[in-house]
Amino acid sequence: MERRLAAILCADMAGYSRLMEQDEEDVLRRQKAHRNNAFDPSISSNCGHIVKSTGDGLLVEFASAHDAVRCAIGIQRAMTHQEDAPAPDRRIAYRVGINLGDIVFDEGDVFGDGVNVAARLQGLSEPGGVCISDTVYQTVGDRIGYSFRDMGSQRVKNISRPIRVWQWSPESETAAPIVPPPAQQHIRFATARDGVQIAWASIGQGAALLKAPNWLNHLEYEWRSPAWGLAFGKLAQRCQLVRFDQRGNGLSDWDVKEFSVRTMIDDMTAVADAACLERFALLGISQGGAFSIRYAVEHPERVTCLVLMGSYLRGRLKRPDPEQRKLFEALKMTIRDGWGSPNPVFRHFFTSNFIPDAQPDVAQKFDELQRVSTSPANALRLWNMNAAVDVTDLARQVRVPTLVLHCAGDRVSPIEEGRMVARTIPNANFIELPGNNHVVLEGTPAFDRFLEETSAFLDLHAAG
Repeated sequence: MERRLAAILCADMAGYSRLMEQDEEDVLRRQKAHRNNAFDPSISSNCGHIVKSTGDGLLVEFASAHDAVRCAIGIQRAMTHQEDAPAPDRRIAYRVGINLGDIVFDEGDVFGDGVNVAARLQGLSEPGGVCISDTVYQTVGDRIGYSFRDMGSQRVKNISRPIRVWQWSPESETAAPIVPPPAQQHIRFATARDGVQIAWASIGQGAALLKAPNWLNHLEYEWRSPAWGLAFGKLAQRCQLVRFDQRGNGLSDWDVKEFSVRTMIDDMTAVADAACLERFALLGISQGGAFSIRYAVEHPERVTCLVLMGSYLRGRLKRPDPEQRKLFEALKMTIRDGWGSPNPVFRHFFTSNFIPDAQPDVAQKFDELQRVSTSPANALRLWNMNAAVDVTDLARQVRVPTLVLHCAGDRVSPIEEGRMVARTIPNANFIELPGNNHVVLEGTPAFDRFLEETSAFLDLHAAG
């Protein structure tokens, strides 16, 4: 056995099984052409050594992280030209991960944590993209001439520590940079009742505002996202904003036994206790509104007020409209079949329901936020749990000031559901926002009105 420092490139074909099922001979023929025309020339010119190949990918060793990154991007650029003819659902796309670490070489194979991390980074990469570890990024920096986007820390399977990830994609070279919020957050971990580790962050000063979990969470990626980061940054300028990644999401534990409303409420308590919050306002977005209502009824001594945005009392399977069940099934299929698919139509269908008025670059980043936040299995479990929620009876028992805000054309939670929330909670205030988005986006009238109304409401009621 030999141990040495090396850069490891791990690549695989996205949707390999599905493509092979469609046409085995065609996929194998094209895959051979990609090896001859894209992979092998780039690996050779960058002094790489193929350790082994699998049916759908390669493991390559490099002495230099610079060479590994140049090789990966060269391959992906070549692929955009080689796969422009087939229909989108038949295109071959590769995902690439690169890590720099201490590697064990034994009998022609490689082992070690450095290899494992490269494999997990490959799984995080979008089809056609390249994900690198922070170690590689710090080694390469801006000296190589490619633009990488910070994806924050990521929780990956069988690696106990979060890994900071940077991603290159063909679009990243022309996309406008995301302006980060005005302050830096610090992430900590709370232990839930059943031992699950819940990642949480607190930022800002003043009256406390605890955000309930919603679909889906990632503390670091959301903080940099145009879909959430600017709104959270603005709120953190007025209060102490406490957020957390729900179990199975983001930087919290992914491998958990139970997803239920009960565990969500218990996790909220664990975070509030870890943050030393005695009394606090609750921010409930989407299904987070149902969790906030339940929490306020079960813990009235701790909750000062509720702010509910795009929320509902009844999940899709509890609503009388048959179209809601159809939409539930359609989006469920999208999660099952489209998570990580090289065909962007799957994810675009899902995202277009959440933010139909978003600009293409914002929609793409929301796509990615969902993809990197959790696994397909966890997403399905959460989707099914949220669809079965019903807190109608509990809403009648809420006794704290409540502000309900809802966009007029919301497709995920129709405005009738928002009005029902306001009618059912005693003395609730209802604000109808313009637009069709389920998520309020910076630069829209709904965003400005949301911040204006929420800030005024919290100034009056957050301190209790």
